[in-house]
Amino acid sequence: MTVRIGQGYDVHAFGDGDHVMLGGVRVPHARGVLAHSDGDVVLHALCDAMLGALALGDIGVHFPPSDDRWKGADSRMLLRHCNALLAERGWRVGNADVTVVCERPKVGPHAAAMRANIAADLGIGLDDISVKATTSERLGFTGREEGIAALAACVLSRR
Repeated sequence: MTVRIGQGYDVHAFGDGDHVMLGGVRVPHARGVLAHSDGDVVLHALCDAMLGALALGDIGVHFPPSDDRWKGADSRMLLRHCNALLAERGWRVGNADVTVVCERPKVGPHAAAMRANIAADLGIGLDDISVKATTSERLGFTGREEGIAALAACVLSRR
């Protein structure tokens, strides 16, 4: 079987707001994020991992912040678009693993809903998606609660 491996990373600074979008889930938080789209670091990192596995660039190439069509865009739509690009080339996500890095908000209570959204959008099984979180032990920009980050890895296989 032929496989490809991709990795992705995304970060957004906190700003005004009362929630963050994570894995397509509206998570209550004392702050929002500064972003052109909805700022979903989970889905942005995953899109970059998927695109990177096939050397198709990154989400900035496909959804540039200079293009007003993507202002406030639902990142689940971006994820579905990336999945369609893979399918057109004969590939599918075999599994994906995402780690959110932040002190707050707490991700654990929302991880199951995030996994369900991602699995549905990619058309794969719930057991093929992992979403977890860690803190940075109060170090760096995430530790100082200036922003939030996510890392993603995925394996693609031929359809």
